[in-house]
Amino acid sequence: MWHFVLSAILIACLAGSVWNLFRASQHQSGRLAGAVIVGLSIAGLMIWWYARAFAIAAQDRAIRAEENLRHFALTGKLLDSRLTMSQVIALRFAADTEFLLLAEKAAHDNMKPRDIKMAIVNWRPDNHRA
Repeated sequence: MWHFVLSAILIACLAGSVWNLFRASQHQSGRLAGAVIVGLSIAGLMIWWYARAFAIAAQDRAIRAEENLRHFALTGKLLDSRLTMSQVIALRFAADTEFLLLAEKAAHDNMKPRDIKMAIVNWRPDNHRA
């Protein structure tokens, strides 16, 4: 619903409001109302975009914290700071038996997230995602 329905509605509103503003400018009437509607449509799209972007950023911070805690519990040290967020997200699916070796290899060899996932033999399911 969020990605497809709401985005389609907001894009249709923007297109309709631009068309309305164009028609209002031709008739020399209603230009202010048309401009306000275009501005509100753009604001709606910006809210839609940033609401999702901020939610993803918060989720990424939570994943990094969880995996840092997991690594600390297993080793007494935090994750290697060379690991990117994409690498940490890929590592979260590795079982504890593979996690440490993969984390070290990912940091040392700068593995791509896809390669990390391909190297995982025992997947740890993520049963807490909504």
